[in-house]
Amino acid sequence: MGYEEMFPAMNKRWHDNATKRFASPFVDNPHDRIDVDPIILSAAAVACGYTIRDFYEKPELGIHCVGYISHLYDLLPVTHWFFSLPWVTELGLKLVYKETLPPISTGPIYSAPEDVDKMHVPSKEELVNAQAKYGQLATVPMFYRIYDYVTKNLPMTLVPISYGFDLVGAAAEMVGMENFIMWTFTEPEAADKLVDKYTQTSINGAEALADKYGSAMLIVGSILANNDIFNDEGVERYSVKNMYKYVDGCFKRGAGPQVFYHLCGNHETDYKLFRDGLMWSPFTVFHVGYKGRNPFPSSLLKQNFEDRATCMGSVDTKLMIDPNPNKVYNQAKEQLLGGRDSKKGYILGTSCETPPYTIPGQMLALVKAARDFGTYGTW
Repeated sequence: MGYEEMFPAMNKRWHDNATKRFASPFVDNPHDRIDVDPIILSAAAVACGYTIRDFYEKPELGIHCVGYISHLYDLLPVTHWFFSLPWVTELGLKLVYKETLPPISTGPIYSAPEDVDKMHVPSKEELVNAQAKYGQLATVPMFYRIYDYVTKNLPMTLVPISYGFDLVGAAAEMVGMENFIMWTFTEPEAADKLVDKYTQTSINGAEALADKYGSAMLIVGSILANNDIFNDEGVERYSVKNMYKYVDGCFKRGAGPQVFYHLCGNHETDYKLFRDGLMWSPFTVFHVGYKGRNPFPSSLLKQNFEDRATCMGSVDTKLMIDPNPNKVYNQAKEQLLGGRDSKKGYILGTSCETPPYTIPGQMLALVKAARDFGTYGTW
């Protein structure tokens, strides 16, 4: 039995309405209410009775669960599947599956700054043909399988996506996080070169996906590079400049034009660097998780970015497993009131991926707040 035989067909009426709602910020034609994107990944598999490991080890099942649960909670009309370490397999890192985590590295493969010169940036052709050498975790063949499955079984939800994801954090895995952070002080040129090689590999991968599907939405973030780890100068050097390089390079290779910028963690002061440091398209969503220990205020997000992108506000991810739905509802209300009238539109989200064991009542509270305070025409 194929995975598609395990799920009822998606309701076309629901999907048509959700699609109009999803398009609202980008076509300046408000429909229904503010959309909700809780960055749902393995939580969808858990809600369907599967495990976290099932989500990552069986990506076709995982992405079908995302579509099914998005329908259940009236979320986005598109599907996605990803984890935080694309492209590292082809750069030589070994990943293993875990029961309660996404695939993780077995450990760094380089230790000295001069080792970075040994890193080979795989070409587009090498990435496309990587499965013979690297198996099911070869990035491009894996996403080809996923998107071919969606094309066949959930075609109305297809949005091919290429992930640069955390350019700094993924690169740091090659030498170890502590080692990389030390290099930014003692061997900054080696740190620059390491992130650049990962970035170039990600650009080659985006081109491979765009070649096959005609386009590829880009998702890229600043996760390790945040104000808990780096000062503003470090975030600008290692993250902002490489995020610009990634999107610029992808656009030149035919990927885009949709871009989702995801700033995870604490961006208390460095958020100001991204406004003039990134490349923007008319189809850009900008998301910041936290300012200090609190969710980044939507009013501040709107003030700084509403003329650049659709703003995505955040409810504290921790609240999604706190058995008090009113905490989610009230924080979502505050964020909606602060950002719902952003010039290029607004989306309500969570600060990062919603936890695998998210409580259904919390998800209902998030969507209810969007209906109660984000219905177009009521403010």
